[in-house]
Amino acid sequence: MNIRTLLYSLILPAAAYFFLPLDAHAGRLPQVPAAVSPAPAIIDPSTGFNGTEMAFGSANAEIHVTGPGGVPLEESVVVTLLRVGGQMYTQSTADAGFVKFERIPYSEFTVQVVAPGYKTASKQFEVNGPGAVSVVLSLQPLEAEEAAASRGFYALPRNVQRDVGKALEALRANKPNNAIKHLQAAQRGAPNSAEIEYLFSLYSTETKDPVQARAYWMKTLEFDPRHLSTLLAVGQDFLRSGKPAEAMPYLKRAVNVDRNSWRAQALLSEACVLQDMNDEARNHALRAIELGHDRASAAELVLVRVMVQKGEVNQAIPKLEAYVKAHPTDEDTANYLERLKHPPAGSAGPASGEMSVVSNADDALPVPSNWLPPDVDASVPAVEPGVSCNVDDVVSKAGKQLMELAKDVDRFTATETLVHESIDKYGIASVPEKRIFNYVASIQQVQHGFLNVEEYRSTVSGGPAEFPGGVATNGLPALVLIFYPNNADDFTMSCEGLARLSDRLAWQVHFKQKPDKPNVIKRYRIGADGTSYPVALKGRAWISADTYQIVRLETDLVAPMPQIRLKADRAEIEYGPVIFAKSNVSMWLPKSADVYYDWMGRRIHRRHSFSNYLLFAVDDKQKISVPKADDAPSPKS
Repeated sequence: MNIRTLLYSLILPAAAYFFLPLDAHAGRLPQVPAAVSPAPAIIDPSTGFNGTEMAFGSANAEIHVTGPGGVPLEESVVVTLLRVGGQMYTQSTADAGFVKFERIPYSEFTVQVVAPGYKTASKQFEVNGPGAVSVVLSLQPLEAEEAAASRGFYALPRNVQRDVGKALEALRANKPNNAIKHLQAAQRGAPNSAEIEYLFSLYSTETKDPVQARAYWMKTLEFDPRHLSTLLAVGQDFLRSGKPAEAMPYLKRAVNVDRNSWRAQALLSEACVLQDMNDEARNHALRAIELGHDRASAAELVLVRVMVQKGEVNQAIPKLEAYVKAHPTDEDTANYLERLKHPPAGSAGPASGEMSVVSNADDALPVPSNWLPPDVDASVPAVEPGVSCNVDDVVSKAGKQLMELAKDVDRFTATETLVHESIDKYGIASVPEKRIFNYVASIQQVQHGFLNVEEYRSTVSGGPAEFPGGVATNGLPALVLIFYPNNADDFTMSCEGLARLSDRLAWQVHFKQKPDKPNVIKRYRIGADGTSYPVALKGRAWISADTYQIVRLETDLVAPMPQIRLKADRAEIEYGPVIFAKSNVSMWLPKSADVYYDWMGRRIHRRHSFSNYLLFAVDDKQKISVPKADDAPSPKS
């Protein structure tokens, strides 16, 4: 029985999830599955088990959680029971290190325990007879830095989470007076929570009380010195007050906490440029743009400042013109541009300090939310001024690179790390679930120029891959085949211009499924042999201007699909070069992928990361019985 069959057997018996085939032709590519509603005639909605399972009987499960020395843990503890395959059965909060689950059907389970300041623990057990099953888990403290990072909203008790959620809802609606009572209730339930203190700072900002907001920021950092949002807020506040030197230590700490935060990189670039640290400012601004794309567009102004301060005014003007065109409401920058183009008599031009930059781009830091990015058509990322491109030529050359990939590669393997979060109605993420898989992708050419693309996953111990919630994400490598010659004609494509990424220039190409062409790239299917629902995609790709490799891809739904209650399906994939020295082959393969979907009321965010690539070349399987693997480093970032 191969992995694919095992995955089907894990997912299908409860009839509660759907899973798509791992293989497909280029005209029938792998798809991203999602969950399907329980079948009322089969599933007991209170337990998630079918009637056959319940008929075998049930018992109680008593979970004991201890800390160092075997002492019952007094801290807030979230205890989750998972079925085989990773599907959540039920969840509760332990009281004094103890929680009891009643009427658990005979079956195998995994109990997972999450507590702030401790490593997540899990243990498998089986309910196979009447009475009670007792399970003891001993938690190990995290290191200081890890412990600070573990104190997210999801670590709060359930009743506190509800109050936090209602407060967030009010703050997002700009109704701070409706938020205060919920914040006060949450603080009574969790008096030492950095997250709640930070929300009080947002409330103070909304009510125009900057002194109190600063006091809450300092209190937050007492509870959690690595609280990213607070470090950013303090740094931004100092920048707005004209104190870049005071902002620097907070923003450096923010970058150390999360080097992939585009906002941290952007604010640090401003602090640097205000102190004439031009090289550092440029590096951080480019990194911000690479990470945040159009969300970090204000970092373009830092690059302009660097040019002006270096005396490169003629190079700065066209870049600033492009920014003003893309941001017509930014009057300060437009006025600065006019003074730069027409300096007053006797002046060398306006001082760079007259132009607002990153810290003034937003009125305030956003209210915490880990949910869906903006639609790909919400804005057009900035491109270099005055540079046109031939979309047919760009797409054709990108397609040739994909044909070379299929010619050179039989299959490749990698280590895949998956982090999964469920998002509640308030935008609060669940406890992150992490999986590590051995990953194999096979790309084979078949008749008439079509490709056969297959994916396989297993655990590092060799067992079947178990996705959180029993829902697998497949087809990520195949999304790039939108640009494969046999598929490209199914999309309307336009070249928006030449984009400047952190380390290269790339043609920015928008694509959208043609309404009169079949949707063959992605489809949702309920069960292995159930009804299949094609999904029309739109999106944007960044294609290297020198190699014509696709370096980034974003996809979105052309429109929601109410017939299957699919409201959102979003993917953001970053590619990087992988060099296989022994075969003299260099390929661009996925480095990371963020996947978001909103289906049947379930809102999910997953991040896939790939490393430790091995290549199995087409010729290898013809020469020897066991394919020869070439070591490769992780993709370059």
